[in-house]
Amino acid sequence: MTPQVQLERPAGFWPAIREAIAGTHQDYTSGRIDKAIALLAIPMVLEMLMESLFGVVDVFWVAHLGADAVATVGYTETCLTILFAIAIGLSTGATATVARRIGEKDPRAASIAAAQAILVALALSAVFAVAGYFYAPSLLRIMGASDHVVAIGSAYTRTMLGGSATVFLLFLINAVFRGAGDAAMAMRVLWIANFVNICLNPLLIFGVGPFPRLGLAGSATGTTIGRGIGVLFQLWALFSGRGCITVRSLTPDFPAMWRLVRISLGGTFQYLIQTASWIGIIRIVAVFGSAAVAATTVAIKIIIFALLPSWGMSNAAATLVGQNLGARQPERAETSVWRTAVYNMLFLASVGAIFICFASPIVSVFTSEPAVVPIAVECLRFLSYGYISYAYGMVVTAAFNGAGDTVTPTVLNIICFWLFQIPLAYMLTFYTSLDVRGAYVAVVAGDSLLAITAIAWFRRGSWKRRTV
Repeated sequence: MTPQVQLERPAGFWPAIREAIAGTHQDYTSGRIDKAIALLAIPMVLEMLMESLFGVVDVFWVAHLGADAVATVGYTETCLTILFAIAIGLSTGATATVARRIGEKDPRAASIAAAQAILVALALSAVFAVAGYFYAPSLLRIMGASDHVVAIGSAYTRTMLGGSATVFLLFLINAVFRGAGDAAMAMRVLWIANFVNICLNPLLIFGVGPFPRLGLAGSATGTTIGRGIGVLFQLWALFSGRGCITVRSLTPDFPAMWRLVRISLGGTFQYLIQTASWIGIIRIVAVFGSAAVAATTVAIKIIIFALLPSWGMSNAAATLVGQNLGARQPERAETSVWRTAVYNMLFLASVGAIFICFASPIVSVFTSEPAVVPIAVECLRFLSYGYISYAYGMVVTAAFNGAGDTVTPTVLNIICFWLFQIPLAYMLTFYTSLDVRGAYVAVVAGDSLLAITAIAWFRRGSWKRRTV
C-alpha cells in the first residue's frame, strides 16, 4: 500500500496547461508540487505521445502491405529494443546527472554532463549502425523470421538499424532537456520529427507523386529522416542557448563522462533485462506463426500509445526527484513521486477500461487480416488488465532512476522478468490450454509483481541518500 496522498486542487488549470506547452523556466525545488508536476508532465506526456506515433504510423501504413510486412516490423522492433534499451539507459543517467546539477544550481556542470552524453551516444551509434547494416538478414533469421520475411524485410531492418545515431541522439538530448526542466523543448522536438515522419511514410511506401515507391523500406526511410530532422533541431537548441541548458563545446571531460556512464550502466542493464524478457516473449509467440507475431505487434503498438504518455508522467517524477535531491529536499522529492503515481493511475485506469470495452474496433483501425484480428483483440484486452499496476510501477522505478539509483530497479527486473515472467509464459503457453494467451497473462503478472516490489523497496527510503 502506498501512503495516502492529499491532492491539491491546482489553481488556474487551463493557464497551467498553456504555460506548460508554451515552455517556462521554473525552479522545481520550490513552490506548489502539483504545479511543478503539471508544468513538467504535460509537455512530457505530449512528447511521449509523439514518440509513440512513430510506431503507430509505421504499423498503420505497413499493415496495408500484409501480415508478413507487419511481422517484419515486429521482428525489427524486437531487435531495436536492444538499441532502445541502451539509449534509454543512457538517458536515465543523463536525466539524473543533469537534474542533480540543476538542483545544485550548477548550470556549467549540467552543460558538461550534456556534452558527455552526446559524445557517448555518437560512439555507440556508430557500432550499432555498422553491425545493423551488414547483418540485418541474419538478425531477422535469429528472431525466427521465415525466408519470405527476410527477403522482403532486410532493407527495412538495415535502414532502421543504420540510422541508429538518430535514435540515440533523440533519446539522449531530450533526456538532457527533461533533466534541466525544459520539457517543452523536448516536446517540440518530437512534434517536428513526427510531422516529417507522418508526411513521408505514405509517400515513400506507395510512391506518391515524385517520390520513389520503396514499399516496406519506405517506412524505415521516412522514420529515420524524421528522427534526423528532430536531432538537428535539438542540436540547434542546445548550442544556440534557446533552452534551459546551453552546450558550448563537445570537449571530452572523462571524469564527468565516467560519472554519467557509471549511472547509465545500471540503467542500460535494467532496460536490457526488460528487452531480453520481451524478446523471449516474442520468441514464444513466434511458435504460432506470422499471424500471431503480427497480432502481438499491432496490439503492443496500441498499448504503447497509451503507456508512453504514462512514461511522460514518470519522467516528470524522475526530474523532480533529481532536482529536489540536488536541493537537499528529499521529502519534497518523495511527495512528488506519490502524487505523480496517483495521477498516472487515474489516467491508465481510464485508458485500460476503453481498451477492454472497445478492443475490436480499435484493432480494426490497424488491420483487417482475418487471422490477425482475433489474436490482436485478445492481446490488447489481456494486457489492459494490468494498467493500474503498470501506473505505480512505472513512476516508482523512474523515481529510483531519477535519484541515480539504477541498481535497485535492475535487481527487481531480474527477479520479476527473468526469474518469473519468462518461465511463467513458457509454462502457461505450452502446458495449459491458454496457448498464445499464456504469454500475455505472464506479461501482466510480471509487471504487476514489479510494481508491488518496487513500491515496497521505495518506502525504505535508501534512494534519498544516493549520490550522483
